[in-house]
Amino acid sequence: MITLEEILERTRARLASQRPPAGAGAGSPSPRRDLPLAIRRRGELAIIAEIKRYSPSRGAIRPDLDVAELAATYERGGAAALSVLTEPHFFRGSLEDLRRAKEATQLPVLCKDFIVDEAQLDAALHHGADAILLIAAALSEAALLRLRRAARDRGLAVLLEVHERGEVPASTAAAPELIGVNNRDLRTMRVDAARMLELAPLLPRTALRVAESGLRTGRDLAAARSAGYDACLIGEWLLEQEDPGAALQLLRDEARTWSA
Repeated sequence: MITLEEILERTRARLASQRPPAGAGAGSPSPRRDLPLAIRRRGELAIIAEIKRYSPSRGAIRPDLDVAELAATYERGGAAALSVLTEPHFFRGSLEDLRRAKEATQLPVLCKDFIVDEAQLDAALHHGADAILLIAAALSEAALLRLRRAARDRGLAVLLEVHERGEVPASTAAAPELIGVNNRDLRTMRVDAARMLELAPLLPRTALRVAESGLRTGRDLAAARSAGYDACLIGEWLLEQEDPGAALQLLRDEARTWSA
């Protein structure tokens, strides 16, 4: 079983060995799209639809996906934003996937990676990211605050992800635009949707709330909405469907029925 620490070790080793490609920091990034605004303007639970090929817990999910086609399909299905896995080893993603998704739609795009260094922020920005993920379990409190400030300086919104009660205070202090609760335990990789319900009362009201992992039905989405979440990030279930965009639309319709 792959652990968070193994992924972080691989990330640090890659960053230490890589030289930035020529021109990686040159040129103007694409105009920012406002991820928090895209969620707020929905007036209902928003869906951040994810693009990824593999996961450490599942292996191959949709290894031959066409990023631009999938991004456009999600947009037609009513996604409020896109999340793109860019970690290259365990998830087989890339920053080029991020660029393709941004170019294929009008949706805000979240760069989802295991960010430990400001160089990753620059690379994400250069490839069109509108927002980045910071994982509380992957960072010290000092590193979390430093990267949060660095993201703000670059005009990048932050989705700050927590997994347990002890991570909430430092995450609140970082004042992210969005705070996510991942239902996946990063130690065991098991998913328990009760986690988002347990942590919901502890989350700051100043941030938009995002429920992540294990959400598969309209009833799950309605439960997240009832608990005070503004958005859900959904990947694997959608990627398992023959037509992810149609499945997304159906899921949104079912959530409205359960919420009525």
